[in-house]
Amino acid sequence: MVASSERPTVETSISSFGLARSTVQGTPLSPDELWKMHAFWRAANYLALGMIYLRDNPLLREPLKDEHIKQRLLGHWGSSPGIAFLYTHLNRIIKKFDQDMLFMVGPGHGAPGFLGPCYLEGTYSHYFSHCTEDVEGMKRFFKQFSFPGGVGSHCTPETPGSIHEGGELGYSISHAFGAAFDNPDLIVVTMPGDGEAETGPLATSWHSNKFLNPIRDGAVLPVLHLNGYKINNPTILARISHEELESLFRGYGWTPYFVEGSEPESMHQALAATLDHCVSEIKRIQHEARSSGVATRPRWPMIVLRTPKGWTCPGEIDGHKVEGFWRSHQVPMGSMHGNEEHKRIFEEWMRSYKPEELFDENGKVFPYIREVAPEGNKRLGSTPYANGGLLRRELNMPDFRQYGIPVDRPGVVEAENTRPLGVFLRDVMKNNMNNFRIFGPDENTSNKLNAVYDVSKKFWIAEFLPEDLDGGELSPDGRVMEILSEHTLEGWLEGYLLTGRHGFFSTYESFAHVIDSMVGQHAKWLEICRHINWREEVSSLNLLITSTVWRQDHNGFTHQDPGFLDVILNKSPEVVRIYLPPDVNSLLSVANHCLQSEDYVNVIVSDKQMHLQYHDMDAAVRNCTKGIDIWEWASTDAGEEPDVVLATAGDIPTKESLAASVMLREAFPDLKIRFVNVIDLFKLTPATEHPHGLSDSDFDSLFTTDKPIIFNFHGYPWLIHRLTYRRTNHENLHVRGYKEKGNINTPLELAICNQIDRFSIAIDVIDRVPKLKNAGAHTKEQLKDEQIACRNYAFEHGIDRPDIVNWKWPY
Repeated sequence: MVASSERPTVETSISSFGLARSTVQGTPLSPDELWKMHAFWRAANYLALGMIYLRDNPLLREPLKDEHIKQRLLGHWGSSPGIAFLYTHLNRIIKKFDQDMLFMVGPGHGAPGFLGPCYLEGTYSHYFSHCTEDVEGMKRFFKQFSFPGGVGSHCTPETPGSIHEGGELGYSISHAFGAAFDNPDLIVVTMPGDGEAETGPLATSWHSNKFLNPIRDGAVLPVLHLNGYKINNPTILARISHEELESLFRGYGWTPYFVEGSEPESMHQALAATLDHCVSEIKRIQHEARSSGVATRPRWPMIVLRTPKGWTCPGEIDGHKVEGFWRSHQVPMGSMHGNEEHKRIFEEWMRSYKPEELFDENGKVFPYIREVAPEGNKRLGSTPYANGGLLRRELNMPDFRQYGIPVDRPGVVEAENTRPLGVFLRDVMKNNMNNFRIFGPDENTSNKLNAVYDVSKKFWIAEFLPEDLDGGELSPDGRVMEILSEHTLEGWLEGYLLTGRHGFFSTYESFAHVIDSMVGQHAKWLEICRHINWREEVSSLNLLITSTVWRQDHNGFTHQDPGFLDVILNKSPEVVRIYLPPDVNSLLSVANHCLQSEDYVNVIVSDKQMHLQYHDMDAAVRNCTKGIDIWEWASTDAGEEPDVVLATAGDIPTKESLAASVMLREAFPDLKIRFVNVIDLFKLTPATEHPHGLSDSDFDSLFTTDKPIIFNFHGYPWLIHRLTYRRTNHENLHVRGYKEKGNINTPLELAICNQIDRFSIAIDVIDRVPKLKNAGAHTKEQLKDEQIACRNYAFEHGIDRPDIVNWKWPY
């Protein structure tokens, strides 16, 4: 056993990489610092390896046996030593510069490289009290990794210090920039892997450096981990020349610094010198901008760290190259049980880190290793930036009621639904100029939200041309973030929210699919966080889905896709919400609620074009609060049993069903119609399946237990069936919605193609209501004739008939 005062020498790893080569020269580490940091790194590697393989005998105090080794070997070793190496050096930077720092790991299954240092600094045991800093605690720490009832192999929500799981690759840089926005004292170090660097989202996110204001924002220091291989293939960036790689990042606008090699002593010195230089350069850039008050676009530093894949593992196993090759990517050596040779190799590998020099007889890390890490909230695992709810401040909200429009009679006034929302968001921004941003892919003006530019322009710090000032709304002080990459925007927004701020994202409905999986991953993060008592609530992810399917008649088939709702429906009912407000005042009420909510993914569907208005503000608040309501003014069954229920969700389906109801009332004055509008889509699901769901008795009261229901829906019709399949009257529920029928059409023609138009709805009622099947024959034929006439008019004139365009509620 080595006492805490003894100093083991730095050992050389045998590898073809050899001595360090680096852009920045220097040996800033004293022998004492070098010794301690290398010991910390060895301890981290030991812990990472133990997490993957061991369930007992954590310090190898007895000969290794089969029962000490996990039956299922899960986790990824390949990137873990490099991650732990950078973590070790960031500790030093934090202490040297008294720096607030957040470390974001990109490689998907690289958690062992993060969790090991987190345990060494004491953070992990603080949050997981059963993983104590002794032999038994280390045993539990090892066993719970990738084990039933334990923690996953990514930097999951259970990982202290993490806001980026990395389960899906491509978002580490955009998340890092989102965290840096409006955090002037923070440096976010993000470590994308070279496999991740092959993804489209990551390739675009390098341009995020053009959206950072050095006066008001923090900084992002990317460290590209170039270890050469993916699961079993080389990586592209590892197989291009140094000159090409350097040119690539210079072309992106970065100043790249290279650190390459495998020999530990020289690599420690090279990375330390490089980090010193990069952090000093960041501080120089920020000081110049902040002292002058002039924000210009600098060339921020970034680092390319090239190390062997699986660094420090055996060079060869079973005749195959392992260290420095793809075979070390996941578990470098399986088939442990009953394989004495593998157990021998593994034990030698574990002992090569000399655990007796790292942990005392009780299993506690020696003090000289612990002191490598900073203390308190400066520790990477304890930084409050990774638990954004600790930093979150409530929004200073204006009264949304003041932004509504007067509605004296339902269905008469027309307005652009999203334009007043833009005015409301303008004042939300005005009241919260340090913790609220708006995100959108170059479409905020198109989406009628351009009032926000009255208080904050689009962020732009790149080159300006004189003509840009003519309506360009560009400014280096802007807080409206626009780039034509939904991936990058979504990543920025998630990073911004998870570090304690607020945001709003609008995008075209059909292209919300670009971020399907990103939003899904965020929803998964929120769901896990609900069960972690130390994770504080963060602001909800608010998505306005606009330029919707029923007003994409001019853009054609490619722009017609409401299926984002189906994707959201798959996620945990605890964290997802879907709202379809049909008019301005209900949209304002919904947006006000969503902006103040926590830990949800809120999807708001509202078109930007002119639409009929149905609610005054009081009615809007009431109907939004209820989420589903009978529109008495559109119903004829007051106090009686209806013959049919017309149900709607969405602006155009609501208008078309209202028009259908007028035609039916005129043709059949004694027909009893109940008109039900749905704003909160999850009201349709049973209360046992979603917190917003209606009880069966309430649902039956609205929709009856035996009458036909004609449901006109904004999206794909089967979604409504999925929500209601367990309801009493489901067999009488007939849903109309988008069915992939459309191209360059007029609005009504597009509706007719998908059978959500007024004529199809009225015909459906005639077919479904028993007393109309015979009596309604003449009316049914007249409706068919009208439908044909409307289509012919559209083909001839290119627009819908004036009586269709100018239709109003007549009662």
